[in-house]
Amino acid sequence: MPQVPLGDDFRTSAVKQHSTATILNSLNDPVFVIDAGNKITFVNQAAEQFLESSQAVLLGGNLSVYFLDGSPIYQLLEQTRKMQSSVAEYGVRLDSPRIGTHLVSVTTSPMQESLDHCVVTIQRQSIARKIDHQLVHRNAARSITAMGAMLAHEVKNPLSGIRGAAQLLELNADDDDRQLTRLICDEADRIVKLVDRIEMFSDTRPLERSAVNIHEILSHVRLLSKSAHGKNITFVERYDPSLPEVYGNRDLLVQAFLNLVKNAAEAIGKQGGEIILKTSYQQGVRMRLFGGKERMDLPMLVTIEDNGPGIPEDLHEHLFDPFVSTKAGGKGLGLALVSKVIEEHGGVIEFTSQPRLTKFSVSLPLVPRELRSETFTLNTHKGSDGS
Repeated sequence: MPQVPLGDDFRTSAVKQHSTATILNSLNDPVFVIDAGNKITFVNQAAEQFLESSQAVLLGGNLSVYFLDGSPIYQLLEQTRKMQSSVAEYGVRLDSPRIGTHLVSVTTSPMQESLDHCVVTIQRQSIARKIDHQLVHRNAARSITAMGAMLAHEVKNPLSGIRGAAQLLELNADDDDRQLTRLICDEADRIVKLVDRIEMFSDTRPLERSAVNIHEILSHVRLLSKSAHGKNITFVERYDPSLPEVYGNRDLLVQAFLNLVKNAAEAIGKQGGEIILKTSYQQGVRMRLFGGKERMDLPMLVTIEDNGPGIPEDLHEHLFDPFVSTKAGGKGLGLALVSKVIEEHGGVIEFTSQPRLTKFSVSLPLVPRELRSETFTLNTHKGSDGS
């Protein structure tokens, strides 16, 4: 029976069995290393397929053979070398006369042992889905914006006439007929309230923005949720107190995060559970959507997690569409409104869901340096206190 190596012997054995090249060749994402002169010094098998060349041809070749001057990949490499930190950009369009056009995400990182070398990782399918989903969310928000304006004009005016006529009939009606006229008035009022909610989407005025403390917003949302529909839920706050302010509209951000937390609480239900509010910094994350010329820095990451039953898989693709709801009797406007608010802030919202873990992630821009307050205070409790 062979002896099992222990301690350092075990680690040495593991390294021999699983070399770096073997591990990288197991990845589906293209990975290659670029030196200070933009020459390729390493490629994994996925990179060979992506660049449509063998390792023997690629090694020692210049990146300019595959990507023309002005390609975003050169800007990312330059920024990584200058900052000596990782940079990630979503929605990068890579045009090449040899491999065609690809919409991808690119991450460039400095090598620890050779700081003039950069590791380039390209993600294809996952980022394509991310961009597609983001466009779907934005298109959904725009479509309901137009619908809201139409409904406000075409529905509310006739409803006021119907309600007025019912009130006139009620003056001379007997008790039985008065019940019917009251029913007409109540239903008219209910439809008006629904149209009012949809009409919120038709407000296309520019946002009034200022420097807002995201932790103050989340703590306020927690207090509102705890008193309204989270009495049997434990709230956990995990905030990074070093983060500066977000450039946004406080009231709209409160509404957006309140909708997310309310949905999480309702998903958990009366049996009780846990909702985690978390903030963190994303180093070098930028987004450039289709048709956009400027890259937006989105370093602020806010996540809302719950341990409820999860979102049914058949709703994943359409969750941010209007009138799509996981709740019986739900109007399906909450997440469409959240999508609109985040879009207006120049941010991105995504989600992942499985049983016992649903997470909504919101990436937001920080306030410009010249507008930041000189002192940043975090007025919230860390950890879980359920209060």
